[in-house]
Amino acid sequence: MVLDKVKEILAEYTDADITLETAFDDLGIDSLDMLDMVMKVEEELGVQIELNPSITTVGALIELIESK
Repeated sequence: MVLDKVKEILAEYTDADITLETAFDDLGIDSLDMLDMVMKVEEELGVQIELNPSITTVGALIELIESK
């Protein structure tokens, strides 16, 4: 469910195939896009996410969300 929601939100930024191993850099998502995306994830899933530089892949973001 979380992966599906994140994929749905990422579809607004790219039409690339998204997997847990997909790096945000590979999708061309910059820091401003990342902030916007995280705000949408927070709103959609009702979680608070603190971004840090170690969140570089979709899988890392999913792990962070699921830990909340």
